[in-house]
Amino acid sequence: MQAHSEALEITTFRLQDCTWRTFLRANAEVDAWLRRQPGFRSRRIARRRDGTVVDMLLWDSVAQGTASARRLMRELRGAAIHALIDPDTVSWDIAPVQHVSGEEREDSEADAEADSLAA
Repeated sequence: MQAHSEALEITTFRLQDCTWRTFLRANAEVDAWLRRQPGFRSRRIARRRDGTVVDMLLWDSVAQGTASARRLMRELRGAAIHALIDPDTVSWDIAPVQHVSGEEREDSEADAEADSLAA
């Protein structure tokens, strides 16, 4: 079995002057676009108590997530969502997943992952 190769993309930001409902509705275009991207697995959006938005995406790999992030900024340049986000507050990063819990996995896959981390 091969080691786990997923990537986790996390973007945080604050909203401009808009309602949470408006922000979530504006994400429909982004969600549809993401579903067409190679390697896209899932997306979750949360809001912290201080109002910071946490946008988390799961990808098959760092390369696919990074390439899609670049395409998004080009292909969805005029999307309504961009006007709702305060650009000065955006923080973006993507990293390979190092540990998974809560999913059914074979023991040999977990062993291979541990071996690759120890190397």
